Amino acid sequence: MTAIKHALQRDIFTPNDERLLSIVNVCKAGKKKRNCFLCATVTTERPVQVNVVKVKKSDKGDFYKRQTAWALRDLAVVDAKDAVKENPEFDLHFDKVYKWVASSTVEKNTFISCIWKLNQRYLRKKIDFINVSSQLLEESVPSGENQSVTGGDEEAVDEYQELNAREEQDIEIMMEGCEYAISNAEAFAEKLSRELQVLDGANIQSIMASEKQVNILMKLLDEALKEVDQIELKLSSYEEMLQSVKEQMDQISESNHLIHLSNTNNVKLLSEIEFLVNHMDLAKGHIKALQEGDLTSSRGIEACTNAADALLQCMNVALRPGHDMLHAVKQQQQRFSDLREQFARRLASHLNSVFVQQGHDQSSTLAQHSAELTLPNHHPFHRDLLRYAKLMEWLKNTDYGKYEGLTKNYMDYLSRLYEREIKDFFEVAKIKMTGTTREGKKFGLHGSSGKLTGSTSSLNKLSVQSSGNRRSQSSSLLDMGNMSASDLDVADRTKFDKIFEQVLSELEPLCLAEQDFISKFFKLQQHQSTSGTTTNEVEEMDGVALSRSYTSGVPQTISSEKDMIRQMMTKIFRCIEPELNNLIALGDKIDSFNSLYMLVKMSHHVWTAQNVDPASFLSTTLGNVLVTVKRNFDKCISNQMKQMDEVKISKKSKVGILPFVAEFEEFAALAESIFKNAERRGDLDKAYTKLIRAVFVSVEKVANESQKTPRDVVMMENFHHIFATLSRLKISCLEAEKKEAKQKYTDHLQSYVIYSLGQPLEKLNHFFEGVEARVAQGIREEEVSYQLAFNKQELRKVIKEYPGKEVKKGLDNLYKKVDKHLCEEENLLQVVWHSMQDEFIRQYKHFEGLIARCYPGSGITMEFTIQDILDYCSSIAQSH
Repeated sequence: MTAIKHALQRDIFTPNDERLLSIVNVCKAGKKKRNCFLCATVTTERPVQVNVVKVKKSDKGDFYKRQTAWALRDLAVVDAKDAVKENPEFDLHFDKVYKWVASSTVEKNTFISCIWKLNQRYLRKKIDFINVSSQLLEESVPSGENQSVTGGDEEAVDEYQELNAREEQDIEIMMEGCEYAISNAEAFAEKLSRELQVLDGANIQSIMASEKQVNILMKLLDEALKEVDQIELKLSSYEEMLQSVKEQMDQISESNHLIHLSNTNNVKLLSEIEFLVNHMDLAKGHIKALQEGDLTSSRGIEACTNAADALLQCMNVALRPGHDMLHAVKQQQQRFSDLREQFARRLASHLNSVFVQQGHDQSSTLAQHSAELTLPNHHPFHRDLLRYAKLMEWLKNTDYGKYEGLTKNYMDYLSRLYEREIKDFFEVAKIKMTGTTREGKKFGLHGSSGKLTGSTSSLNKLSVQSSGNRRSQSSSLLDMGNMSASDLDVADRTKFDKIFEQVLSELEPLCLAEQDFISKFFKLQQHQSTSGTTTNEVEEMDGVALSRSYTSGVPQTISSEKDMIRQMMTKIFRCIEPELNNLIALGDKIDSFNSLYMLVKMSHHVWTAQNVDPASFLSTTLGNVLVTVKRNFDKCISNQMKQMDEVKISKKSKVGILPFVAEFEEFAALAESIFKNAERRGDLDKAYTKLIRAVFVSVEKVANESQKTPRDVVMMENFHHIFATLSRLKISCLEAEKKEAKQKYTDHLQSYVIYSLGQPLEKLNHFFEGVEARVAQGIREEEVSYQLAFNKQELRKVIKEYPGKEVKKGLDNLYKKVDKHLCEEENLLQVVWHSMQDEFIRQYKHFEGLIARCYPGSGITMEFTIQDILDYCSSIAQSH
């Protein structure tokens, strides 16, 4: 290993001005064993650079070459794998991890120890040595073969210097003078020792020869010491004088510091006093306004508002630490609190008086609106109160208890006022709906004022009467053929629609104006969020639960401001929803079809209110009432279906158009005119589907029960009427039912025609039915004439029974019977007669064909022709 070190030093590192300090023979872990050397080197020039160099043997010759070099400062971690057991593996972490296996554990430990010492000597860098024995990291020189390389201690490494050219030349000259030096090193060393002793003796003699000069030098040194002593004495005196000056300067400096400190304190004190005076001083004018200000005039209200704001600013000033300990500050704060309490009391008392006065003033105007369907205007009252809006905001921020008391009083006074106004308004609406006072008595209205004294039982009685009238009317329709389905004409329903619309149009701006006023006056339009610890309370405000929290003693609403507005509106207008429901009940009792008008109008107003604010009081209230209207509408549909199911027909008169079919026509025509461009078209479409299916079922039921009128006639006429109605109204959701009605009408028309035509030529029909039966049994058509019951003589006998005169007489009787069956309202006589004519001609052609096929060459023909049939039918139709 020593020879390899010298060879590497000579061939690789000396040309690069580097010294080799340690070497280890290694191979890469886990790969094919290809040995190389890791060398620890330092440069000979300063600044010293420490490197770790990888050297491997060349493949082409017996020499070594430098392959890779890493700077020691790039080394991060040295991992020896195991600090206890001997393990030749170790890792060096440069830019990546290099895993090595040393040829021996001793070489690995020596190399790692050298790396540690080089790091301590040159780099002082934090290199992590993990899994390394603490003995290797000691500063003592390790024993072993590498001692000469590492130098014994840190300075030996640094002091080692290679001979320069001149030193080498001198050594060569000296060795040439002693030729035996190479062969006899001991003799050469002994000679050098003798020459060194000679030189030492010469040096001692030279020193002893210079004793005289030494004495002179000592004398000079003594004189210099005396001069130094004199100088020190002078310096001591100077120091004493400077010490006195220093003490005086210290006193002056301390005095200046105290003066500066006093000035600083005075400036700070002045600043604090100015702060308190500027922020906690309320002008006399403001104090006077708070104590005696006029709360009735606009100028006085403005002065009070400015004074209240100034007081609030003084009370809310952020005091600096220690201010609250000052007696004057405490007095001023108490004075502000007294002023605030006094003004809050005066403001609350004045506003309560304004609320009460408004109730009295507004009551005096009720008589002016009693005869008109209008609600009193509260705009002047709102305008006057809005002057106090800023003061209400001040009261809310400073004294929430009084603010809350004013809110309660406002709701109490206004709820009673609005209740009187709204009830009177709805009484006028009910009177106008029922017409004159005499008509109003019919629905439970008594007295000139139009008070609705009828109880729920009277309304129920009215409902029974209305239902009974409609059923008795249905019976009269069956008997008399009358197509009207309502006691009230279109004008009455239009009047009801206008009144109901007027009611909603008056209520909507009233509620919106009051809600807008509450939002502005009570300052509830914005959300307020407060941080800090809160405690919750739930308080009842005259039946309205209000939830609130307290933060630092100031209550804040937990629910949103919109919820607070909605609660106040619910309290103030608590009578609107019951009154609307009563009005809707009255309209429904007057005429159940009024529910259609109410559904459309109410849906429109709910849609409008939800577009403005879906969570508002108006939107919620109208939505609740809309549910009631929808139930009445569904009840109207259910009643019609029930009447269809309960209808009874007369056994002595022909049926004609059934009353519920006419009522459906009336309902559909009315609904289409009402629901044109309506928002709730889907409700009507569902009702249409239910009604039309009920009509279809009831028509078939009545047709099956009919004794006077044939079933096909009942089905034909009523489904023709239904088809005509649906075609005229063009109801898109009933297209399938329209096609079904047309198909039923066509089918029963054909059935009725075939059934009726079997009677005029009855024997002829029976004869040819027998012929067709024989053919169906397998007898050839030309052989039918050989059958005894169907020979030519029998055919001629049957034909002779139906001469043209008899045929015309039979057709005339048939026309009279059809005319007796059909009703005049539907006007289907000519349609049915024309269908019978076509069917009779078809039967004639069928008989002629059977004669030609079954009795060929017999020359037998009918005693009347197709032209005769056409003439007979035309003549009969014209004669009737």
